Amino acid sequence: MKRVLVTGGAGFIGSHVVRRLLERGDEIAIVDNFDPFYPERLKRRALEPLLERGARLFQSDIRDQEAMHAAFAAARPEVVVHLAALAGVRPSLERPAAYLDVNVTGTACVLEAARKAGTRRFVLGSSSSVYGAHAAAPFRETARIDAPESPYAASKVASEVLARTFHNLYQVEVAALRFFTVYGPRQRPDLAIHKFSRRMLAGQPLPFFGDGSSRRDYTWVDDIVQGVVAACDVPLAFDILNLGGARTTSLAELVALLESALGVQAVLDRQPAQPGDVPLTSADVSHAGEVLGYSPGTPIGDGIRKFAEWVQGDGRDWI
Repeated sequence: MKRVLVTGGAGFIGSHVVRRLLERGDEIAIVDNFDPFYPERLKRRALEPLLERGARLFQSDIRDQEAMHAAFAAARPEVVVHLAALAGVRPSLERPAAYLDVNVTGTACVLEAARKAGTRRFVLGSSSSVYGAHAAAPFRETARIDAPESPYAASKVASEVLARTFHNLYQVEVAALRFFTVYGPRQRPDLAIHKFSRRMLAGQPLPFFGDGSSRRDYTWVDDIVQGVVAACDVPLAFDILNLGGARTTSLAELVALLESALGVQAVLDRQPAQPGDVPLTSADVSHAGEVLGYSPGTPIGDGIRKFAEWVQGDGRDWI
């Protein structure tokens, strides 16, 4: 059993990680401020069964240094899984200063609380966005990341640099995990698979950016959770690891998969490609396989069918 503190534990990925850790018997503390990026009631709904199973909630903003010190002092975590962040490429174009404030200053506060509390392992949720538009596919962790395409991507690059600095100075063990387009039950309503599914079921047009050739490495949330949990356990000092599905799918192919799984025809509202979006994400997960035993097990077709079942069942009112 480990004592683990999860920031952003009421969110999409965070709530899945907390559930898995509770299932294996870990003692869990959650830090979340219920940021209104999407409805608080959805986060509360995800959180309720976790609290019933014994997770402890600290409702605090990660930028509040004293609150972070208090949470770490009370929870005494051996591991922190840092997932709290303002998310999304496009929203960051409208609020760049807010994204840097939450994602960089917040990460610094959590790192400092971990250092002061003697927490040895820091698992950082990063993003495939750090690779920008020019990395050679499939993206490897050794690629340069000095040309981010959005404030969100820049904030994740800065968070990784901060974590490396704390490792260098204070010997904090760090696993920086670069997530590739995560989807699954309780996915944020603004993300493409969730938003498209809702609109298709309601007979509404889909905002379809570009010509449909852009490709993403979509990753089922349980595969991501497998990697995050392994990063809590395996011996390491500092490492950067891709967690992806290891297969790319075009936007046009994604819509076709949703049409098949949902049994409805999509109506496309064609729009120009958006600033900040990159044409391709593609994960080389061989390093994560070697270090974490990571192996994505849900192909996109299977994942879309599972998501369609959720959005028409338990998730029908997840809006």
